[in-house]
Amino acid sequence: MSYFGKRKVREGLVVSDKMDKTVVVAVETRKVHPLYKKAIRVIKKHKAHDANNACKIGDKVRIVETRPLSKEKRWRVAEIISKGESVETRSKQKK
Repeated sequence: MSYFGKRKVREGLVVSDKMDKTVVVAVETRKVHPLYKKAIRVIKKHKAHDANNACKIGDKVRIVETRPLSKEKRWRVAEIISKGESVETRSKQKK
């Protein structure tokens, strides 16, 4: 983690890879409610730059804060931690 210096580093799951060189990463954090003291799951979606289009849906990735790359992209994919389950779609065959 010290490799990235003062940049923010987050881990999350890729939820969309439909754009070219961009993935949407859902980062989950847990907060405690100030009044009721219950743990709340907060999910924030970040658009991250994926230069090689290597990430697929379901992959667990580490993203690093970077300079603004477009209107909404402020993160880039540093590494793919683990590959997700591949979802296969079957076409209906006519008999």
